[in-house]
Amino acid sequence: MDTLLDFGIVVAKGGVLVNAMLIAAAYMVLAERKIAAWIQNRIGPNRVGPWGLFQSFADVFKLYLKEDIVPAAADYKFHALAPVISIAVAITVYAVIPWSDVFTLGGKEYTLTMAPDMNVALLVVLAMTSVGVYGVALAGWSSNNKYSLMGGLRSSAQMISYELSMGLSVVGVLMITGSLNLMEIIRWQTTGGWTVFYQPFAFIIFLVTALAETNRAPFDLPEAEPELVGGYHTEYSGMKFGLLYLAEYANMLASSAIMATLFLGGWDIVPFLDDAAVLGLEPNSIPMVLLGHGAFVGKSLLLVFVFIWIRWSLPRFRYDQLMNLGWKILLPLSLANIAITGTVMLFLNR
Repeated sequence: MDTLLDFGIVVAKGGVLVNAMLIAAAYMVLAERKIAAWIQNRIGPNRVGPWGLFQSFADVFKLYLKEDIVPAAADYKFHALAPVISIAVAITVYAVIPWSDVFTLGGKEYTLTMAPDMNVALLVVLAMTSVGVYGVALAGWSSNNKYSLMGGLRSSAQMISYELSMGLSVVGVLMITGSLNLMEIIRWQTTGGWTVFYQPFAFIIFLVTALAETNRAPFDLPEAEPELVGGYHTEYSGMKFGLLYLAEYANMLASSAIMATLFLGGWDIVPFLDDAAVLGLEPNSIPMVLLGHGAFVGKSLLLVFVFIWIRWSLPRFRYDQLMNLGWKILLPLSLANIAITGTVMLFLNR
């Protein structure tokens, strides 16, 4: 009976997680349009629903009704597979993000997370970012379009280049916390302080590489409209285009959640203080866990705002500038950060 109950809880959490991710991505599209309008002194969407709140759902419904057009010379199997790979990678990353601490219910411990105690959760995240390039590369190649192919090639080179700096930027966090388990990394921060105070350069490097990994401006070379007419998704329409578009925003929220986990204490509300004692609540009680979950989501959404803010504030890099930044600046800085962290830990005997 307990096994059946646990299986039901896992299925329910999976269903809630996927639907919450899809709804969050839809509202992030609306938030992007609203924030862009605010930055440009416009009004933004305000017709569909109160304050335009249903605009994203109207757009999804429109995409669903659009005809699925596939070029005659395209490879249909891979053309259809590419959007599935992109969205599947995003969903997989959400499964290992520790959205909450454990809470006790009926004498058993539960979390709002799918895989709370995965010892290699951070490696799974880095592996999924590596696999994500296949969706974009396949989309560009299978379309049999020169613009799409160029976008796919750019994406492959860009994501592979910035993965190195992204992976190296988190090494300092691993050296301090001593774990690849995302839950353990957050628990270390609840007592030792948020790692952004110990690793500020690593946080900046991770933020920049996350922008490049998600193809966000100023790193949106794979889909540069003035040069590539949309890049790797030029030949996509209907829900296939919708899935590629959705995957970008899902990856943006996932990257923000990973940054909140690694550098901003996850569900920890106030750094260097015992949240339960400050709020007068029992540790690991349901109210305490829900408050921590709200703090985690709030930090993630704040970073999403930073992603959107950067897009509408900075111009796109030239391709040579993008590669020089990845190889000549971020990679040496991430290596230097590891060396400095190791030296400080050696002198402090930690």
